[in-house]
Amino acid sequence: MGNSEVGHNALGAGRIFAQGAKLVDLALASGKIYDGEGFKYISESFEKGTLHLIGLLSDGGVHSRLDQLQLLLKGASEHGAKRIRVHVLTDGRDVLDGSSVGFVETLENDLAKLREKGVDARIASGGGRMYVTMDRYENDWDVVKRGWDAQVLGEAPHKFKNAVEAVKKLRENANDQYLPPFVIVDDNNKAVGPIVDGDAVVTINFRADRMVMLAKALEYQDFNKFDRVRFPKIRYAGMLQYDGELKLPSRFLVSPPEIDRTSGEYLVHNGVRTFACSETVKFGHVTFFWNGNRSGYFNPQMEEYVEIPSDVGITFNVQPKMKALEIGEKARDAILSGKFDQVRVNIPNGDMVGHTGDIEATVVACKAADEAVKMILDAIEQVGGIYIVTADHGNAEDMVKRNKSGEPLLDKNGDLQILTSHTCQPVPIAIGGPGLAPGVRFRSDVPNGGLANVAATVMNLHGFVAPNDYETTLIEVADN
Repeated sequence: MGNSEVGHNALGAGRIFAQGAKLVDLALASGKIYDGEGFKYISESFEKGTLHLIGLLSDGGVHSRLDQLQLLLKGASEHGAKRIRVHVLTDGRDVLDGSSVGFVETLENDLAKLREKGVDARIASGGGRMYVTMDRYENDWDVVKRGWDAQVLGEAPHKFKNAVEAVKKLRENANDQYLPPFVIVDDNNKAVGPIVDGDAVVTINFRADRMVMLAKALEYQDFNKFDRVRFPKIRYAGMLQYDGELKLPSRFLVSPPEIDRTSGEYLVHNGVRTFACSETVKFGHVTFFWNGNRSGYFNPQMEEYVEIPSDVGITFNVQPKMKALEIGEKARDAILSGKFDQVRVNIPNGDMVGHTGDIEATVVACKAADEAVKMILDAIEQVGGIYIVTADHGNAEDMVKRNKSGEPLLDKNGDLQILTSHTCQPVPIAIGGPGLAPGVRFRSDVPNGGLANVAATVMNLHGFVAPNDYETTLIEVADN
């Protein structure tokens, strides 16, 4: 399934790198993860403290994967962890809504087996990913605070004796993504797994964007985004390092991929003046991820990055136009200014509103994206430029779950089953504009061209030959 971060890495870097999930798989399969500095660091807490694992519980493979958690539980217990607490975040976004119950049941079975072997292993807290912990880009710190209160302080509005019951009950009034925070309590109504001094904590997601805020709360001594009440002295490591520029977290179980020599860096160093813009939810994608997980400018004299603040405190179907027109206007102005050779934008509506499953709102969202694209294409027409329109993955083009023959699935009431996740279809790409030289056409010999082929294509359109280890260009010039 496509994913925005990996997609923008490929678009910008022109090559496909072993990414978060793959790196973690290799480290777990080889056992290298247990020899690394990060694991050695957290294991110093195993003798007297508890190991806490916090992350998304699903097999979606976008932020985390259940099988990796299972392997880590097994490996940590074999390497000395005697007391383990898991803080689960339910998904329903990268996987089907309602699947959380099955994932929690699977995890409970695994923990029961560990308890039979003498390891005190239990689920300690939980909540839905969009309401608890997994905010991104400092959009809404309350989301992280709700998680902190449950995971660290052992406090939440809902208390249950077991997690399966918790999820089933809370699903009566909310879907998986938005389950309210809960804690598991013992017979005396005491939380079974708050995080305290001397404990070890691992955030198990391999994808960075929705872990950075929690990582800051767990790691930073100076922190003012919300009142932590307690700041326990813990040993904390991420599954990976989530922000290479901030070096956050400072300890991690698996070392990151080295994405070097991105197209953005080449073009800027070759005099291509660049403008990048999106709203908050995708701003990091056209900058940080595009540039190989690197923050900041390559050359501030040559580049300008503009972030338009996203709406906060509402779901995106409430304002489905999002900031599409504002992004379109910024791009149009940048194109017409004559100050830039490349203008790069992400219009997020189809993805962000598509995730809500609200079909009517998604239609409004796509129309707004269309308007923004038209505004940009009109500006390209005016200046005699070239456009490339593509996507990092699908979402809004299919909003219903389907059977193997492609027919829509119905629920028990006969209503359509809504699809909120990304799709697996290839994405289209369109190239045109008055600046395109005569005879430039798509090659017919790259049948499996993908996102990583876009970088060489863009470089060619700017008049450069791409490095020879880049995935090949999608275009050629006809001889006649």
